[in-house]
Amino acid sequence: MNYRLLQAFRSLFDGHAYLHRRSNLGDHVAMHLYEDIHALGRSQKLVQRVESGLSVLNSKNLQQGVKARRGDGSFGEIVPNADPIRDEGFAVLRGPIATIEIGIEVKIMMKAMIKQIDRVANDLQSQVNHFRQRSSNPISVGIVGINHSTHCTTYEGDRAYQTDGKKHKHPIDEAAEAEERLKLHSAPIFDEFIVLRFRATNEEPFKFEWVDKAETVLDYGAALVRIGQAYDKRI
Repeated sequence: MNYRLLQAFRSLFDGHAYLHRRSNLGDHVAMHLYEDIHALGRSQKLVQRVESGLSVLNSKNLQQGVKARRGDGSFGEIVPNADPIRDEGFAVLRGPIATIEIGIEVKIMMKAMIKQIDRVANDLQSQVNHFRQRSSNPISVGIVGINHSTHCTTYEGDRAYQTDGKKHKHPIDEAAEAEERLKLHSAPIFDEFIVLRFRATNEEPFKFEWVDKAETVLDYGAALVRIGQAYDKRI
């Protein structure tokens, strides 16, 4: 099975520059998780609610009538009398939601990982708190991409910033510690915590590769099964 989320994640880097300032990248990745769970078919309750249009992907990533920071791809029960939107190529409809059944937060650590690790951990904690405050028992999913390339460049406007291995450490020098710290401090607060290990220098010709593609596919598939099981029990 070709998982759509993994393809969507790859598309952020493969063949073009990854621009970390774009705020909708997490949404783009997260929405494909619901397509993968639906296609896998292990959660009959989710399949039924998706196909009936009862549960949808939040089109604005905000609960109706609730002021809160956005989540990456919230999924829940549609507001009564709202007309859902069907997008070509997607099984899961979009619309305003009254509840959060599944909430996803996506973070991508490209470089300078240890410098930003506390901020990332705080953002993950804040998002889980939001999910739990706004719904009785939502399923929370954390997805963190960690770059393992030997060097890397990032872009802000017309400027490029390269790692040098000294003042600015290369991603491979920080990846293991970043993952260890996130697994220790952030993973336990989520129902499911998915780490995507990849290599991308973010330099022409903008190549992308998984650190271990077979392991990534197996780990992600297992996470989908567990999320589906949790959905059948809770919702």
